[in-house]
Amino acid sequence: MFPVLFEIFGIKIYTYGVLVAIGVFLAYYLLLKLGKREGLNTNHIENTLLLALIFGIAVSRITYIVEHPEQIKNITDVFAIWQGGLTFFGGLLGGIVGVLIGIYRYKLPIWNVADLSAIAVALAHSVGRLGCTSAGCCYGRPFLAEDINPGIHLSDKFPFFYVVFPEGAVAPPYMPLYPTQLMEFLGLLFIFFILLFFSRRKPFDGFVFALYMLMYGTLRFFLEFYRGVTPPIQPIGLTWNQIVSVLMVLSSLILMVVLRYERKAKKA
Repeated sequence: MFPVLFEIFGIKIYTYGVLVAIGVFLAYYLLLKLGKREGLNTNHIENTLLLALIFGIAVSRITYIVEHPEQIKNITDVFAIWQGGLTFFGGLLGGIVGVLIGIYRYKLPIWNVADLSAIAVALAHSVGRLGCTSAGCCYGRPFLAEDINPGIHLSDKFPFFYVVFPEGAVAPPYMPLYPTQLMEFLGLLFIFFILLFFSRRKPFDGFVFALYMLMYGTLRFFLEFYRGVTPPIQPIGLTWNQIVSVLMVLSSLILMVVLRYERKAKKA
């Protein structure tokens, strides 16, 4: 709701960038803490996280530009991520590439690291969605309501609240919209606590990662029906994000079966 957090000496500090940075810092701190608990080399974890961050941001921005070329007016806009403009699935793909490089370089246990990374990603992503709320990106479809004053408003219809953005946001101003950013924030926060709970109670390494893919894929598939930025593919009526979400859910189920079978085989 507040795209610019403050301005100093003519330099605008964007709320989106600040919140994304906070999310990354929290994920960094949590990942090191969990890695130490698991007996992993924290220096190797730190370097792997840096690789994931670099690749994640780069691929996330590239995929956003491909998806929204109309927002790029000049070369400066290509790099203006502090104003909003990152796709999560692109970031996830790039982050996985960075993590795999780190795992190979430092010989880290792949599924153990995947479990810890899933928890950290869920936390960082949830805070990042607050950044999306501030910038107005990833906005929802129009919501049937009369109050067009900027802010968050309660409603008697699902999801029982909606948002109206002011001038200067990416979202259409003075139009009631589904609060998809805040809906995803709440969903991701729930996923984070579930993953954290199972991190000490997982039946096998890789379970937390598979559970993350299952839960987030389901959440994102549902939310796409309320998002207003990605048009569905005709004639199937689903967005690319929903197709990726379905693949995430199916992959998670297959992964759970395979890893559970491997664990039983090792015990035998």
